[in-house]
Amino acid sequence: QAVPAGSHVRLNLQTGEREAKLPDRENGESDTREERRRKRYRHARHWVGWAVDVDANSFTSEELKKALAKMKESEKAERKVSFLFLKQCTEEVRKKFRPIEQLKEEFEKLNMKIETDYEIMVKLISKFNSSASTLDEKVAALYDLEYYVHQV
Repeated sequence: QAVPAGSHVRLNLQTGEREAKLPDRENGESDTREERRRKRYRHARHWVGWAVDVDANSFTSEELKKALAKMKESEKAERKVSFLFLKQCTEEVRKKFRPIEQLKEEFEKLNMKIETDYEIMVKLISKFNSSASTLDEKVAALYDLEYYVHQV
């Protein structure tokens, strides 16, 4: 829950709850407990967007039900918007790019072999671990591997 700027916030170690206190008035006088309580409810209701009587001392069950329903509605709307945005982005990416399998097939037709960075790194590690490799080949494999690992 958001709190107004300048509020005093603390963690009650006995109850484990977070508590917020509105700042004192400018003339140095502290609000009475009841005034602080009303302000806290008024601010909390404003932040959550409840349309309720701000001078009430407590929330009615109807007010809580309405607020919960509004929160659920807004959450559903946010999820729907997020899903639609993600779906649109995925479709745009698919229009711009082709799958790697399709690219590999097309390059094979041109007698070219395309390898992913992962495939190249596996080959370099195999070359380094091979007992048939010379010292120069192992050093070259390490340099090349360093390049690919740095990209990752």
